[in-house]
Amino acid sequence: MMDASISVKKDWNIVGHAWAVDMLRQHVARGTMRHAYLFTGQRGVGRRTLARRFAQALNCPQPIEPGVPCGVCDDCRRIEAGQHPDVTVIEAEAEGGTLKIEQVREQRRLITLKPFQSRYRVAIFARFQESNDAAANALLKTLEEAPAHAVLILTAESPEGLLPTIVSRCEVLRLQPASLAEVQELLEQRGAGPDNARLLAHISAGCPGAALRLMQDPEALTYRSEKLGELMRLLPGTRAARFAYAEKLARDKTMMRGVLLLWLSFWRDVLWRAGGATTPIANVDHQEQIDSLAKRLGLSHARRLVEDLDRSLRRLESNVNPRLLAEVLLLDWPH
Repeated sequence: MMDASISVKKDWNIVGHAWAVDMLRQHVARGTMRHAYLFTGQRGVGRRTLARRFAQALNCPQPIEPGVPCGVCDDCRRIEAGQHPDVTVIEAEAEGGTLKIEQVREQRRLITLKPFQSRYRVAIFARFQESNDAAANALLKTLEEAPAHAVLILTAESPEGLLPTIVSRCEVLRLQPASLAEVQELLEQRGAGPDNARLLAHISAGCPGAALRLMQDPEALTYRSEKLGELMRLLPGTRAARFAYAEKLARDKTMMRGVLLLWLSFWRDVLWRAGGATTPIANVDHQEQIDSLAKRLGLSHARRLVEDLDRSLRRLESNVNPRLLAEVLLLDWPH
């Protein structure tokens, strides 16, 4: 079995979210846990890590202090490794997939059983915005009938994408990105050089999980560089070149979604600069091009480009023709 032991500090070894850690730690220490929690925030912000640490705090038999798990006992190690019999993660088979009613029903059956070896059964419903209507309604019934030994944790991008009746039955913790300095420090502690750590902190927009994934996957950075380079070449490109690229892009909807998200981060940087915002941009390695485009396009044009990309991403999830979508998007770009 993998070595999943950690040396847990009072902040649960979590970058940012000190207020959330403090609240949950006090809930455990005082025995005032809610039966259900909802952790929201963008991908990579730390929702799943917070849920895992909370599960450890609930079930650690030898805490360092009330609400602070030791990180080295069998329970803590198995929770960290995702191998604990009383802590279950329920999610769609793949990111962007669908969480189904059968998965929720099975978990509903399990949480009625007494914990196998710990104080609490913890069910973590990850990326719950991916649930279908039937699964969401099944979870609502589960929330209403959860036994005292069960704690349910939902993670999602935002409460607005979930049923209001589900949100109202949860303690909602809205997680925000950490500061860029905190994320950069974390990456340097993990072995990244200062320049690379700074770039990753900006690209991830202060989301520690996203930054760590990028650090561990050099190919992802290479891919990002390639796609942003293609964007730069498309701007002065001919209509024929844009049509050809749209055809290539539309062959794989999953890949197309990833490319549009990368482009969206770029055009958001242009929008912020055009509006005179002091917010740090994500793509600091393209700052010269971003500043140039912001000056040339202006605020209203930059806003329209961002809105077009947002709209295209939403339409991509439906049965729209991806090639036609890509063609319309690219032909509306400035030359």
